[in-house]
Amino acid sequence: MKKKALTISHLIKEAKEFAEIQSASEERELYGVTDGKAIGTFVEHKFQNYLVDRYYFVKPNSAAGVDFPSINVDVKVTSIVQPQSSTPFKSARQKIFGLGHHLLVFVYEKIDDAGRKTANLAFRHAIFLDQSKTADFQITRGLRQLLENKANAEDLAAFIMDKNLPVESVELEKIITDLMRSPPEQGYLTISNALQWRLQYQRIIDEAGQVEGISLVLCHAYKLALTAGQGAVGAKRGGRCIGEYSDDERQSSQHLGSRQLVGRKRAICGVIAAQWGL
Repeated sequence: MKKKALTISHLIKEAKEFAEIQSASEERELYGVTDGKAIGTFVEHKFQNYLVDRYYFVKPNSAAGVDFPSINVDVKVTSIVQPQSSTPFKSARQKIFGLGHHLLVFVYEKIDDAGRKTANLAFRHAIFLDQSKTADFQITRGLRQLLENKANAEDLAAFIMDKNLPVESVELEKIITDLMRSPPEQGYLTISNALQWRLQYQRIIDEAGQVEGISLVLCHAYKLALTAGQGAVGAKRGGRCIGEYSDDERQSSQHLGSRQLVGRKRAICGVIAAQWGL
């Protein structure tokens, strides 16, 4: 099979299929593993190996800082228990103007089977976050409100310093100059200060498919299955994309707590599929 150059559209399509396949797989080497970094590395390598037979792409390196430098996408893998991960700190500007690359975020629930001594990674969400949305939610929201209210340079400096942003005075002046020219895009990550940025993903999980630039790659009926009383295992085995439910099923309260919610999510799935040509 002739390989194609990997594009973002290809990546999104393959991420959905990979997550569905992986959700049905058993992994002996992950049984009993609680180290989130080790699980993330396992998934990232497996995803890259999954793609390499179909596409050609620039392999990641430490200088690039992202998993797919040719399309400027970094992959993050995190547990549904606490959806967060770290990323290298480059500049305080990242918290205001974004990380400078797109994110593909896989969110899993790990289920160990003591009898078989295997682990299952059931993917609950897969989300593509455009680089324009990768700044910190609260900081960008505050700065945008200040600028709407005709804030001056002193107002912006006071706000930024109050947020304990790790920035020197010279860089702060440059940031304020850029802000006075144009307000920042509204970010949707929660970014905590540390030796590395700590990225928290709950907001993009909640907003996926409802905000432009936050694309719902994998639609999963996990929460609906739990509502129906199936429990985590039942959800893992029987969960489907909300868009896969029939009209009769959508009308049944056994499957759906809210027909309006599911109808909206189904429409979201269709819009995103059309957007990326899936």
